[in-house]
Amino acid sequence: MRFLRQLGRTCLLVLLVAAGTLALVRYAPGYFSDPREMDAEHAATIRAEIDARRETDSSSRAMAVRIVQGWLHGQLGTSRQYQVPVGELIRPRLGVTARLVAGGLAFGWLAAVALAVPLSMRLNSAGEAAIAAGSALLLAIPVGALATIFLLTNTGGPTLTLGLLLAARDFKFVYRLLRAQWREPHLLFARAQGMTVKQIVYHSLLRPLSPQLASLATMSFVMALSLAVPAEVLFDLPGIGQLAWGAAMNRDLPLLLAVTLLMATAVGLSGLVCPPALTLQEKLEPA
Repeated sequence: MRFLRQLGRTCLLVLLVAAGTLALVRYAPGYFSDPREMDAEHAATIRAEIDARRETDSSSRAMAVRIVQGWLHGQLGTSRQYQVPVGELIRPRLGVTARLVAGGLAFGWLAAVALAVPLSMRLNSAGEAAIAAGSALLLAIPVGALATIFLLTNTGGPTLTLGLLLAARDFKFVYRLLRAQWREPHLLFARAQGMTVKQIVYHSLLRPLSPQLASLATMSFVMALSLAVPAEVLFDLPGIGQLAWGAAMNRDLPLLLAVTLLMATAVGLSGLVCPPALTLQEKLEPA
């Protein structure tokens, strides 16, 4: 039943994203303009194309119907900026973004868990305050600023940028989960019986918390997608995020609509593996 509800939310999200993107781009200032008009040699031809587009795109409803009909026939449209089919632009860039997001998630989660497990066992209140302050400071740095620092100092790349920001965000949640769990009576008993830390962490700590950790991983995936856009633009990575940025700057509606729907679908489907929010909220209550 929960699966069907989440699937319904995903479909609703995709529809809302499609309607919002269509309205924002269509009614943005300068939609019926083209930089190529500045070229005197081709200005007349470009103006004729703009006049034809103004006739076909005069109604948002007509635009939506035409776009949906194209999708039903397997056609995503033609990019206004590049004058090539949208599918040909998206397919080669999927792997770039997928590798970036996967690398950032792997780095962020390894760092968060590697720090949270030992610190949750021994950290006192002063140490907790210091760690919280450092995490908050890192989260306060915009992804663009962090990427610019790495570029200027030549010390990191897009994967490290995503990984550090994800680690700073996920650490505090993982730490609180583990900190509360360490105080459970069965764990205190296991430690008193002489079980090794490795056995306790795997069998009595991480496995029982796997649903909550999976929920946090889903939230991290959504954050990683949003961080990938500025990271790809600043590091000049030919991924989906860079493509979305260029489409937004050039009011390339077919391309922008396809990219935003792709991301919305990924976000919605990732929620299918998320456990109930109440369970996660209960686990994150301060001990």
